[in-house]
Amino acid sequence: MPTTVRSHAKINLGLYLGSPRADGFHSLVTVYQTLEMHDLVTVSARPADANSITISTNHPDVPTDERNTAWKMVSLALEEVRATADVAIHIEKRLPVQGGLGAGSANAVAALVGLEAELGLASQQVSEPASQLESGAPRARRLALAARVGSDVPLFLVGGTVLGADRGQEVYPLPDLDPTWCVIAVPETGVSTPQAFRDWDALCAADGLTSEASADKLRKLSRAYAAAFSGNPGQAGQAGSSGVISQCEFEGNDLAGPEGSALVRTGITSWIENDFERVVFPQHPSLCEIKRILQGSGTPEAALYASLSGSGSALYGLYRTRGDAEAAQNRLGAQAGELEVRSVTITRTLPRAGYWQNMFS
Repeated sequence: MPTTVRSHAKINLGLYLGSPRADGFHSLVTVYQTLEMHDLVTVSARPADANSITISTNHPDVPTDERNTAWKMVSLALEEVRATADVAIHIEKRLPVQGGLGAGSANAVAALVGLEAELGLASQQVSEPASQLESGAPRARRLALAARVGSDVPLFLVGGTVLGADRGQEVYPLPDLDPTWCVIAVPETGVSTPQAFRDWDALCAADGLTSEASADKLRKLSRAYAAAFSGNPGQAGQAGSSGVISQCEFEGNDLAGPEGSALVRTGITSWIENDFERVVFPQHPSLCEIKRILQGSGTPEAALYASLSGSGSALYGLYRTRGDAEAAQNRLGAQAGELEVRSVTITRTLPRAGYWQNMFS
């Protein structure tokens, strides 16, 4: 019987970029946050003499060949466990394509989870991101597999609130935010991520940002994030001795206290920002205006925080109540035609436990 998996979106709670690296990538520090809104990925698979992967979808812009992240993930997973199978994947798109919400990356992980369930490679009763490709395989092996598909794919093997480092594929679970109302605005305007990186590189050159200064900046920010989410907002912005947080540092500290669960109590919204806004907004002024409307500054329903997600073009606002979120939706809806806003959706942030407990549809 086919297995249907919810494939959740993400937003970035701040995104700090480094200068271009010799390998063509950019180091970064961000906090990923999964959302309730999702696609549905249905997988059917059976053992066969040779591998066959087919993809179908309800969206014309989703590739149905080896360019698709779900295809790549399934192919690599079968290779990893030395299995051969006939696999059919159907992706019911509800999330925007190329909107900065990680939809394609989430599809890849959903396809992996569905494949595991179909072929009996892992228990379908997943309560945390610890199911494995085969008995005894370390979690790091699974994350490494995801990183081969894309830089933000590994975050969807963790879920909830997640620190991302290096090029985004190095992920560490953070204490979850309380479920928070979120409005997602998707403009008609598209943003080219490669062009955004080229514009960022030009800005780095103009600002004289050296690789050493870039690395120091990112080390400090990774420590600041960890301090804020651990419930020690007074340490935010201060660097620890070891730079980017190591896995043993996370496992050796109790970061799950209630003080770290609320976005406002940490004070994190007073200093986080998305570096992509510095190069995307000048090219697409309407996106800056959408952010301003989401913020609702000076109104009783003002956002806790609003930002571009990833390189865009989707933007989001976080709100104390559903009523505040509805007010933002109405504000934006009143100017949707003028600003060419395709959709405005109310959702909520999704903690790690809910992410895994509700994954199977």
